[in-house]
Amino acid sequence: MKMLAAVMRVAALGLMSACATPAPDEPALLLIDGSRLPPVNVSMTVPNLSHCTDSGDQTLRLNAQQPVTVLVHGCFSSAGRYRGMAQVLAFHGQQTVCFNYNDRDSLLRSAAQLDTALTGLARGLDKQPITVLGHSQGALIARKAMSIGQADAIEGKDGSLRLVTVSGPFGGIAAARHCGSRLWKTLSLGLVGPICQIVTGDKWSEITYTSPFIVDPPPLDPRVTDFLKIVTDEGGSCRRMSQGACVESDAIFSLAEQRNPAIDNDPRVKIVEVKAGHVEIVGNNRDGPVKLIAVLQEQGVIKPTAPEQKEKFGLLLTRLFGEAAR
Repeated sequence: MKMLAAVMRVAALGLMSACATPAPDEPALLLIDGSRLPPVNVSMTVPNLSHCTDSGDQTLRLNAQQPVTVLVHGCFSSAGRYRGMAQVLAFHGQQTVCFNYNDRDSLLRSAAQLDTALTGLARGLDKQPITVLGHSQGALIARKAMSIGQADAIEGKDGSLRLVTVSGPFGGIAAARHCGSRLWKTLSLGLVGPICQIVTGDKWSEITYTSPFIVDPPPLDPRVTDFLKIVTDEGGSCRRMSQGACVESDAIFSLAEQRNPAIDNDPRVKIVEVKAGHVEIVGNNRDGPVKLIAVLQEQGVIKPTAPEQKEKFGLLLTRLFGEAAR
């Protein structure tokens, strides 16, 4: 019984640490300032897509003749957590929407929902490029959705797709290794699977390094022109300090967990390594995503900031993410 209890504790604690805990609430910015965006000429409702706020408004108001970026959040997150990044793109005149999903669902189910959402979005655009940017668990979902062999493959042959992932555990989550282990299954008297499912939901069997989802990823859709893979060296990072000491680490996934030769060897993949914490890279109310913005601008995902607009952009980052954001 002591052995079983120990197995259960390690399983639960390990899997809980595999997702970033929710960041403190950000400033109440329920609207995106669209003054720099192209004029709206189409409105549509697409299941699982919304503007990047938690306002509850599901109507997408876009310009059908301009590209769109779709942000895919990780676990313990929501569309509203990415309103800051959406505002950064809006400042540069770029349209953004967010994909919403239940982070306890199977990754296959979430990827199929994203497929359907991208199809609906593409139908409302005039053959415009779509960029999909996924962070953490969202990176796994985004890459799967944009691969061939999906039951609900993205429809339409016109237009191009670009994939950007940030801190995605493509090599499997080390903290979940026991979920796919025969030894742990024996030690737990067959309970490790149910325990893992209770802790993480239906995705539990897909996030281990031995799962087919990780080991045998299908090739990317031919319409994906390029895949920018941003990996984060999270060692030594800290999410929350108290009295000069780190009380919550921001190191969630190692570089090894983010690597996968079956994915990385695709000639369309460009890997950029950044020294940053797991949440720091996308920003919260203490840290602005300045490192991520720099990479995205270098790689042409976000337009360059005009020299005469840099001061205003710095003020925007401060308003969105705090004094330390610039």
